[in-house]
Amino acid sequence: MINKVLIANRGEIAVRIIRACREMGIETVAVYSTADANALHTQLADEALCIGPPAPKDSYLSAYNILSAASISGADAIHPGYGFLSENSKFVRMCNKSNVVFIGPDAEAMEKMGDKLMARKIMTEAKVPIIPGSLEALKNAKDAKKIAKKVGYPVMIKAASGGGGRGIRKVDREEDIEEAMSAAYKEALGAFGDGTLYMEKCIMDARHIEVQILCDNYGEAVYLYERECSLQRRNQKVMEEAPSVAFGADKRAEIGQAAVRAAKASGYKNAGTIEFLYDEASGNYYFMELNARVQVEHPVTEMITGIDIVREQILVANGGKLSYTQEDIPLMGHAIECRINAEDPMKNFMPSIGTIEALHLPGGPGVRFDTAMYTGYKIPPTYDSMIGKLIVHAPTRARAMAKMRAALTELVVDGVETNADFQLDLLNNEDVMEGRLDTGLVGRIMEEK
Repeated sequence: MINKVLIANRGEIAVRIIRACREMGIETVAVYSTADANALHTQLADEALCIGPPAPKDSYLSAYNILSAASISGADAIHPGYGFLSENSKFVRMCNKSNVVFIGPDAEAMEKMGDKLMARKIMTEAKVPIIPGSLEALKNAKDAKKIAKKVGYPVMIKAASGGGGRGIRKVDREEDIEEAMSAAYKEALGAFGDGTLYMEKCIMDARHIEVQILCDNYGEAVYLYERECSLQRRNQKVMEEAPSVAFGADKRAEIGQAAVRAAKASGYKNAGTIEFLYDEASGNYYFMELNARVQVEHPVTEMITGIDIVREQILVANGGKLSYTQEDIPLMGHAIECRINAEDPMKNFMPSIGTIEALHLPGGPGVRFDTAMYTGYKIPPTYDSMIGKLIVHAPTRARAMAKMRAALTELVVDGVETNADFQLDLLNNEDVMEGRLDTGLVGRIMEEK
């Protein structure tokens, strides 16, 4: 029985998990670096322990420090949130050896799906469509050129490990293969400690669609519909919505069932996300990867289903069965999420560091703001620039977009620059308003300015 959860994270996701635990009557332990001594999650948790200096490798990425904090505090479970150690199978095994429940998938499933090449093989066996490309690691440039010639340019050279848009290079012609492989290898090795690469056909003008899944320890799995995540800048998501305007009921059920097959084929448990590329012209969708954690954009799914995903994570980790069957899950209206980052779009999105001098968060029916900001909070330079997530829900997409425009206009964050106006510009773009989305749209919009 889980009685006390240590949250191995920071920022808005740590606050989100603390709130879910509090509602469930579970005690919480916050961990923090010296840069986060005054962070909101340390104030909301029942206990807070310092785990090291600002550098992530010495604090939030230190499995030893985190497990020591769990031992000192008597925490019997750890929720990793997203990022940091959330998809580190070695950390999961360390938790198991320490008799601490890891709130997430087991190490075996994580390793299967964390290796993009292995995942592609598993999906092929489960009859889940994959993007044409290699099923083995690229040995050299000559090998890569043969595969590229077979699938056709442009192609993507991608890291087999990791994520977050790193270790990826687009190649338009054969003479650029070697340089792209070298750059992707170096970036992947530095970011993930693994330079293994593979190749996929570059599907142009495609939508980035992801399906939220929940799986328990008794073989049951459900999908919570899809999220549209096509609005991206440099492979980083900017704005997400649910459901996708590209899908009708039949296609929605088809891709959802494919996601459940993918989860079951990998032996997956707990919450996860299956990411697909969707070629709207052909109606074909292709498996990209499984994210073995809660996603940044999970709130839009919560808004359209009424399901608390973090709560379900904890219940499943505690040995419980899923609270819902597929037939129980409603699809209610439309939700949109804007990532609010402390950055200056006028200076090539350079991070903006400073103290929050004044803060006003929008409200009203169907408006949610997930954040760890407060007036007087000093944003540290060490971590990701996202300082909040603005989420709205309404009966229709048009009303959700209108509500988001109003909410962004009401948002006040003084002391640092944010991308709120950039998000407003996106919402007022004709293609975005009409739902004509693909992963290259934000780049084309920026080129036009």
